[in-house]
Order: sequence, then C-alpha cells, then structure tokens
Amino acid sequence: MLDIDPTAPSPIRIIENIWIPLSDGSRLAAKVWLPEGAADAPVPAVLEYIPYRKRDHKAIRDAEIHGFFARHGYAGVRVDLRGSGDSDGILRDEYLQQELDDGLEVLRWIAAQTWCTGKVGLFGLSWGGFNALQLAALQPPEVGAIITVCSSDDRYADDVHYMGGCLLTDNLSWASTMFAFNSCPPDPQIVGEGRWREMWLDRLEGSGLWLKTWLKHQRRDDYWKHASVAEDHSRIRVPVMAVSGWADGYTNTVFRLMANLDDGVPRRGLIGAWGHKYPHMGGPGPVIDFLGECVRWWDQWLKGIDRGVDREPAIRAWMLDTSEPTSPRSPGRWIAEQAWPSPRIAWTSFYPAPGLLSPDPDPALDDASHLTVQSPLSVGMFAGKWCSYAEATDLPWDQRQEDGGSLVFDTLPLDEDVEILGAPAVTLDLSVDKPVAMLAVRLCDVAPNDRATRVTFGVLNLTHRDSHETPEPLEPGRRYRVTVRLNNIAQRFRAGNRIRLALSTSYFPLAWPSPEPYRLTVYPADCRLDLPVRPPRAEDARLRHLGQPRTGPAPHTKLLAPAQREWVVNQNLAQNVVELNIVNNDPFFRLYNGQDDADETGWDDLGAIDLARNTTEKYSYTYNFYDTLRGEVTTERRFRRGGWEVMTVTRTILTSTRSHFLIRATLDAYEGDVRIFSKSWDERIARDLV
Repeated sequence: MLDIDPTAPSPIRIIENIWIPLSDGSRLAAKVWLPEGAADAPVPAVLEYIPYRKRDHKAIRDAEIHGFFARHGYAGVRVDLRGSGDSDGILRDEYLQQELDDGLEVLRWIAAQTWCTGKVGLFGLSWGGFNALQLAALQPPEVGAIITVCSSDDRYADDVHYMGGCLLTDNLSWASTMFAFNSCPPDPQIVGEGRWREMWLDRLEGSGLWLKTWLKHQRRDDYWKHASVAEDHSRIRVPVMAVSGWADGYTNTVFRLMANLDDGVPRRGLIGAWGHKYPHMGGPGPVIDFLGECVRWWDQWLKGIDRGVDREPAIRAWMLDTSEPTSPRSPGRWIAEQAWPSPRIAWTSFYPAPGLLSPDPDPALDDASHLTVQSPLSVGMFAGKWCSYAEATDLPWDQRQEDGGSLVFDTLPLDEDVEILGAPAVTLDLSVDKPVAMLAVRLCDVAPNDRATRVTFGVLNLTHRDSHETPEPLEPGRRYRVTVRLNNIAQRFRAGNRIRLALSTSYFPLAWPSPEPYRLTVYPADCRLDLPVRPPRAEDARLRHLGQPRTGPAPHTKLLAPAQREWVVNQNLAQNVVELNIVNNDPFFRLYNGQDDADETGWDDLGAIDLARNTTEKYSYTYNFYDTLRGEVTTERRFRRGGWEVMTVTRTILTSTRSHFLIRATLDAYEGDVRIFSKSWDERIARDLV
C-alpha cells in the first residue's frame, strides 16, 4: 500500500471568484483552488456545493480543506447554491429539484474545464453530504466517488426535522439558522455595487418561512421521500465513504449505507466520537488526519492509485468507554468490522421487572403485572441537543436528573465487560390513556458512584408504531406491542457498572411533547431490551493509525470579541416556570481575504470584512401545562467593511395547542442604522397526530 507523503504539498493558485453559467441564464459563484500547472496537466476536482457563504462565514474552513486538496493534486471547488452567498437567485428550501438540476450543470461545467481531467468527487458535511448522496443517485457520468459527512439518506426518519415520528425542536433551531443565512446579502465586491442591494431585497422577500413548510409535512410523505436516497440505495453506483460521530445526529446513515448499497459498490464507514463537524476539527474524542484520509480515497477512485482503501473494513468506529457526562474527552479505542451487518454481532436480551433488568425473565410476573408513569415536562431538560455542534455545552448531562420522572430498570453490577456495536432495540407491551402519545427510551451506563451517562436513545410517536406514512390514533386502554429502535452506538459497559433502561412520556425540549399529558402503562412480562453485543477482536490493536490533523493554511484573521457559549436550565419555583436558555455566539472577527489586503509590513485593515453571528434559544413551560410550551430563537448576522455595514435580525417563536402548532416570526434588515426591510409571519398549522 502506498502512503501519502505529508511533506510534499504542491504550490497552488486560487481563483477568488468564478461564475458558473446555468442554462436559465443564472450564475453560481464559485471559488477554486488549483494545483500549480493544472492548466497544462489536468487534475480531478472535488466539489463542495452548499449555501454557507464561501466569501465570509466559511472562508477559513474552506481554505483549510480545499487548499489541502489542491496541494495534494486536486482542484478544490466551492460553489454557493442558487440564492446563497454570491450566487444569483433565491433559496426557497432544502434539496429542491432546482438545487439538484443546478448541481448537474455544475458538474458538467467543472468536468469541461481545461484544468480538470473530467473526474469529480463530491464532498461535504451536513448539507454538502446530503446533496453528495443525492447527486450521486442521479448517476452523472462526471462523478467518480463521494465522501458524505454527517448526512442522511432518509430525510424524514433521520434528519433534523422528525425522529420516530416526533417533532424535534432542532427543527425550529435549524429553520432559524437558515432563516438567518437566507437573510444575508451577497458581497458587493463580488456581485458589484449596482446589484448587491437588489439581490438582497429579493432574498429577504422571497426565501420564505421554511419552518412553516416543514411543519405542514408531519408524516413521511412525498415531500420527504424526494431526495431521500434510502428510497432506492441501488441508484448509487460510485464508491461511498460515509462519516459521522457519536455526538452527531446522523450516525444511523453510516450503518444503513454500509448495509444497503449494492454489493459491487465500494464503501467505507467511519464513526468517531465527534459532533457535527469534520473529524479533523471536532471533539470530543480523538481528532484524526481526516483530510489525508480523503486524499487516499480520492487517489484510489479518481486517479486509480492503489491506496488500499478497497481493503479497508466496512466499519471503523470508536468504541466509547465509561466516561463522565459532558467530558471534554471520550476515552475508548478504535475497532473495526470487515462487513456490515457483521456476523460477529450477537443479540443478547435483557428483561425488565420492577426496578430491575435481568438476563432472564422474572417468573413472578404475569400478564396482568404492570408499571405506570406520567413524566413531568422537565424530563429532557438535561438531554442536550439532538445533534451536538458545540460538543460540550449541548451534550447530555448526568441522567439522574432525568430518571426521577421515568420508569427505570437496572441490571445488577456486571460481572464482566459488555461491549455493543449497532442499534439497540426495546420491545414493549404497553397501553396509554390518550389517542396521541410520544415515548422516549434511554440506555445509560451507571457507574458504581451512581453517575448515569446516556449511551443512546430513541423516541417514538406511538401513533407511528406501524408506519410513518399512515399513522393511526391509539385506542385508550388497548394494549399494543411496540418496538423502539435506538440510535446506533459503540459502547463498553465496564464490569461493576450497571446498564440502565429508562422510559419517559416526555423528552422536552429535544422532542416536542404530545398534545396533552398521558399515562403510560407497561406490562413487563412481555417486554425486553435487545443489545448488539460485539466480542473483542485482537486485530483491532493492529488497525492502521489515522494520524494527526493536517490542513491547508487559513486566511489571516483578527479576533474582535470571543465566542460565547452558555447552556443554562432555570427553574423559577415562585412562578413555576422552567426554562432552558442557550447562547451560541460565534467569535466576532475580522477576515482578510488574501494577500491583497496586506502590505509588506503586515496585515492592513483596508478591504477586510468584520463578521458577527449570534444566536440565542429559549425553551420553556409553566406549571407543567402543555399549552404553555414555547421555543424561541433569535439570530443576528452582521457584516462590516469600510463604510458598508449591514445587519439582519430574525426571531421565531413556536408554541402549540392540543390541535395546532403556532408560529410567529419576524425578519428585519438594516443598512447602517436604517431599517430597509421588515416582515412578519403569524401562522397556524394543524397537528397531524403529532
């Protein structure tokens, strides 16, 4: 196997902006990093196609990644989607057919450039990982391989919007993020002084309230099936490297792709301890030379150089070990399975009894034995986010905070280590007293000092027990047999620790609660927890080292104010108000766009741009009343260069009644001190068994 020489990067040339013409007359803005001499000796290209503004907010990350690719023999191409950054048009939603059609034209344009061999790799995290899968499924001849990071093949079952048929509050958070991005103007230096304001006003007026759209589709209908490659995995015929992290929300996709791609499709799954970031950037847990791993993948499939990636295990995963909740480290070790599903995984069952979880059913239980719970809305306040971005403040806390309002079942202290890899499942015999009910299931590692760390979890809207497409209301008092699949995980439970199963009827604010409180009755005689137990493998100790992070050089910056991250739970006992308050303010910094902004003595502020991106979130309720549930997200985006200064402020509030979701939102845009645009929304959307 050949190795990449980390000491031999090549000089590169950067094209700050180049216009990609589309068939309808529109233009997309691209930034290109080229190996020196590519015009005479063409190279394959790597495309990242996203709405996150190549000119400013993602400029540092883009330079590090695509500059690295260029220094190792690839053209790095970063394209702003239609309606984002400096591209023409209006961005009206995620993954629309327009986006995919544009993407096909972009691929054809790249392949036709004199510096390109005609081969293109698709690459991206989150949005870029989604459309890498989606474009590959359209089988454009230019695409030779893809790397998809923190993405989903199923837009309904495993994305930021819904989970198990339950509404995720990350749906509100993410809608607010895109509300803010869509409100930002193009850069006058790129699109011209005569065009930027007109383009900005068109975006402000036209991009719409995406949260409304997403709430109008509460079941798995054609809206979500569009661009979900899980509808037909066989459409993907190029090599796929799928990557995620245990603190991310998208790990299940890696396992599904490894299991469901056609036999002839080369594949590799990589799961570390990271959150929603590229693996050379994110914690907790060990970072790796991810960009080097990408170059090995591109070399194999875009250049035909034998890097041995076709002989890599199907799954390479970080086996988590016992740790403190929200630890800045994720102790563990790398493991691998040659194939997925792995024939080495053995399913082991545990059976609940009052307070206990046993490898054998309790003979004292009969068909009438039952346990009940009606959780307070506070269960979930220490759950963290569905998808971790900060990997510290937004991780789940000690689960004892949650267990008091849950049905809890513990094993005895383990006699020996138990290691799992895969998706645990819980089968329950249950009844409820309301027609709509959501259930949260947590699996925890309990240390000898009783500290409880959440290992994985699942939520299920019980009206979706048989189908996400055709949910049916529950009949109060009727018994149902229901299976809840938890998220995939790799975890070592140490000897002396206990395994805990916890059930609750709420998990707010991670998931929006049912329309009204309900009582859950569980009949444990016919319930079980199934764990995918993985025996240790001696070969894991000899796995190839994944290296230390390497990147290309980043643009020069000046810190103007540090980032601010807060995650505070408040309980006002006098007013009976419970709140989760989140502050997620990025650093306020000055970005110098290349050497044009520098003189011989150092960096010059003339021409640099100042960037601020601030977000606050608040989730609350009063007196455990379900009609007081409230989520509120406020964002601010600010750009300043010389005498040009613009700012946008968005605010979105989500509340609910038993019958409806209610949205109130505002968007204000300022040029200098003058508000030049203002719009508000007041929407009412019927609940559809959610």
